[in-house]
Amino acid sequence: MKPLPLIPTTVVGSYPQPDWLVDRALLSKGVPRVNLHELWRIPAEHLQEAQDDATRLAIHDMERAGIDIITDGECRRESYSNYFVATLDGVDLDRPAVITNTVGRKTEVPRVFAPIRRRNAVTVRDLQFLRANTDRKIKITLPGPFTMTQQAGGDFYKDQEEMAMAFAEAVNVEALDLQAAGADVIQIDEPWLRNDPQAARRFAVKAINRALQGVTVTTVVHLCFGYAAVVPGQKPTGYSFLTELADCSVQQISIECAQPALELGMLKDLSNKTILLGVIDLGSPRVESAQEIAGRIRNGLKHVAAERLIAAPDCGMKYLPREVAFGKLKAMAEGAAIVRAELMGSA
Repeated sequence: MKPLPLIPTTVVGSYPQPDWLVDRALLSKGVPRVNLHELWRIPAEHLQEAQDDATRLAIHDMERAGIDIITDGECRRESYSNYFVATLDGVDLDRPAVITNTVGRKTEVPRVFAPIRRRNAVTVRDLQFLRANTDRKIKITLPGPFTMTQQAGGDFYKDQEEMAMAFAEAVNVEALDLQAAGADVIQIDEPWLRNDPQAARRFAVKAINRALQGVTVTTVVHLCFGYAAVVPGQKPTGYSFLTELADCSVQQISIECAQPALELGMLKDLSNKTILLGVIDLGSPRVESAQEIAGRIRNGLKHVAAERLIAAPDCGMKYLPREVAFGKLKAMAEGAAIVRAELMGSA
């Protein structure tokens, strides 16, 4: 396995699933928090084989695009979170709870009715399959304990903090198994840190640290403002919870920057972390040029040393058409190569 170049490229997690695998019209209606078995076009007895084939396509696309650190595309997942949550003891997705957001929208979510426990490995086979199909560095993603708590209901635990720590213990068991199975990078997805920054300040760092306790491979926490296809329109230009992550145990922080035109000055407060800088706008179907991506990377370099910067999409790419996702990744790899050559030339 060759060493990573200066300003390597990666993905956040998901890649578009083929139309023959999932009902993309149904997928476009939102991010499922509970089971959505009708999403799959393939009969149950052939589903794993089909998901394996889709995963091979995703891996091949990422390699062809020139991405340095790849995932399995999350092709086996209905969503980034329910895939893991559905396997846990103490959590019921078939008899869900209902939560109401700040604008009155009701959503079915997993109902916690008993102690949360991980009963068996969830993503270890996925990681092993990925490892067997590429010689590049590999990353696997897990939903974060704070986000899972925000997406759950039920009154078994006395408060959200207690529930978050229980989710964190379940994630930790999985993460340690992934480390043993050969993961190069383990990423925790925490997009809901922005949903309740006051609660995040109370216990998010504590929960993330518990989730990654004993993990010695590279770790990442991913933040964003939500999938562009699901959360359209103007996004904030700053995070309500970000610099607090300077105190967490992860080495890397992944942030959405391209679509919201994020003000990057706050990155100075994260000087102890490597930054996965979102340089692909997933809110637009237009494939950016390599020079556009290079410009976004150069902007990041005003605030982050090149040795601490990794180029990435803003978020997961599963809601994009596959040809668009591939084009954007290829442009990102080419844009990173442009900036890399500039830096090496001036050294």
